[in-house]
Amino acid sequence: MTIDEKFMKKALAEAKKAYALDEVPIGCVIVFDGRIIARGYNRRNTDKSTLAHAELIAIKKAAKKLGDWRLEGCTMYITLEPCQMCAGAIVQARVDRVVIGSMNKKAGCAGSVINLLDMKEFNHQVELTRGVLEEESSTMLSEFFKELRAKKAAEED
Repeated sequence: MTIDEKFMKKALAEAKKAYALDEVPIGCVIVFDGRIIARGYNRRNTDKSTLAHAELIAIKKAAKKLGDWRLEGCTMYITLEPCQMCAGAIVQARVDRVVIGSMNKKAGCAGSVINLLDMKEFNHQVELTRGVLEEESSTMLSEFFKELRAKKAAEED
């Protein structure tokens, strides 16, 4: 198992916490000097907040842990490609590297729709690795949405 796979497994564990809350299962961990310094998982419905994305929760915790809003030297592991809000926050926080499980063809902003993480027009670009434990990440999301559709169909009957 590679280092990236090791930490993506930790992000998948965070995604499972979201799944248990009937949230879209997205998880994130931030690593500094080989150690996890922050964790987050999707809590938008639970917290009733547009801002309660896994990445934003983890960024806030990491900044507090490091005592700085700049997360230079950090690697973020995310089970799903970040949206435009989270990709912007990653650039603003100056995260060095992002590792993604599965891509998000409809709303992803790390290469699917647009790549905000590597725009030369910004003052910071982020190194990107895609497809780490992609099958596990994709399967969890697919199962979640399959269950959600089944629940909605049962409610309509």
